[in-house]
Amino acid sequence: MSNAVRNRRFTITVLCCVASLWLVGCKKESASAPARPLPEVQVVTATPQTIPDQPEFIGQTDSSRPVEIRSQVTGILKERFFSEGRDVKKGERLYQIDPVPFQAAYLSAKAKVAQAKARLVQSQQNLKRVQPLLAEQAVSQKDVDDAVAEDLSARAALEGANADVVKSKFDLDNTLIVAPIAGRIERSKVFEGRLISAQTDLLTLVHQLDPMYVYASAPETFVLKRLRDRAEKRIQGATLYELRGVITFADGSIYPHEGALDMLEVAVRTATGTRDFRVTFPNPDNGLSPGQFVKLRIIGAVRTGAILIPQKAVQQGPKGSVVFVVGEGDKVELRDIQATAWKGTQWVVQEGLRAGDRVIVDGLQRIGPGMPVKPVPATGPEVSPSPPSAPPDKGSTL
Repeated sequence: MSNAVRNRRFTITVLCCVASLWLVGCKKESASAPARPLPEVQVVTATPQTIPDQPEFIGQTDSSRPVEIRSQVTGILKERFFSEGRDVKKGERLYQIDPVPFQAAYLSAKAKVAQAKARLVQSQQNLKRVQPLLAEQAVSQKDVDDAVAEDLSARAALEGANADVVKSKFDLDNTLIVAPIAGRIERSKVFEGRLISAQTDLLTLVHQLDPMYVYASAPETFVLKRLRDRAEKRIQGATLYELRGVITFADGSIYPHEGALDMLEVAVRTATGTRDFRVTFPNPDNGLSPGQFVKLRIIGAVRTGAILIPQKAVQQGPKGSVVFVVGEGDKVELRDIQATAWKGTQWVVQEGLRAGDRVIVDGLQRIGPGMPVKPVPATGPEVSPSPPSAPPDKGSTL
């Protein structure tokens, strides 16, 4: 055997020994390394609860009785009596239109009544004279017929004259414009010296502020879902016209008086796909003014079978809200949910979770779908006690 062959065999033998020693060392090192611990996550158990059902809407206030002030006659505006933006009483003077032309028309109408009465007296006397003469054939039948016609014409003229008196007296009285209701008056839209057209020119408005209306709109999808929830007993408690309203102002303060829902529009607005409704609020201190935008919360009903989870457990996915839950074998699952509203620091989940689901609320940055985890009960202020049970169902309306 040559020296080259022996050297090659020796080299191969040495390399095999080194490789064997390296493999043995790796196995010992692998055997001695401890197993990597599972990531620990905090979970809350989904538990159906009965909670107050209090949807919120953006509403706008309006006076319960806005009355337009217009003139019944055409004339020159002579005087304004009220202070703009103040409260006025029913029957209080507001405007004076120059009454002189209407006084003249009234006196002329009364004079025509006197003329018509004189003509009637004359026609009655003439008829009384000719009727006996007809039996003696001293006058013709035509003379009698003419006397009867004249009497009827005189009566009609008197009735027409009386009607003119009524009309002229109405016009004269309406030169003084008074407040038809008690309320708060807007600024005047016309000034002294202007020619006012009857029933055309808007002079001002008077608003009755107590009670006050708040109008809001509910999407058609919301109304349809609420009807289904009522039918399935998910929503119970007050019926439609037993619901009440609470106002929150733009600065976060709460209006001290509750209102009553008293009107739901029959038809859906085709342009917006919404149904309007109205809540009436007492306004004894004039704390509400027409045109305010407020947050309107509807109270009185409860929702059964609702699941509450901490807000930090809810993530936003490509299709909406999602949560991570611990499924079978303590592996992470991604679940689509429908989170509809907030209650304190928690989301109200209506769809996507079942009773007993373990929802991950902490440790989300270390997990992914399909990963095994170690679930532990969550602690902290986010986990709140269950609210009181629901009152008995009163109907199947909104």
